[in-house]
Amino acid sequence: GAMDFLQKPFEDGELLDAVSRGIEKHRRLRQEQKEMETLRSRLETLTPREREVFRFVVTGMLNKQVAFDLGTTEKTIKVHRGRVMEKMGAQSLADLVRFAEKLGIRSSAV
Repeated sequence: GAMDFLQKPFEDGELLDAVSRGIEKHRRLRQEQKEMETLRSRLETLTPREREVFRFVVTGMLNKQVAFDLGTTEKTIKVHRGRVMEKMGAQSLADLVRFAEKLGIRSSAV
């Protein structure tokens, strides 16, 4: 579809600028699509338990709280959380939260 409109007559520079903006917008869109594909494929590598832990962790729950809710130990949750971080390619909890938002994951949707 159209990304911009030019009124005739127009300068060559205006046309080049409009084309450049369109190319840049397409590049950004393609980059976002590629990132989403990567995140979805990473999410698919998580086990059902890792998905549960992911869901709880991104809502801000502490490991101890997650362990209580899932009927397991805090140490086990730390192991699952570490695996989730590794499999999702997250360097921090903030990364995990950002990934969850991009994937449309809510506390009950993982």
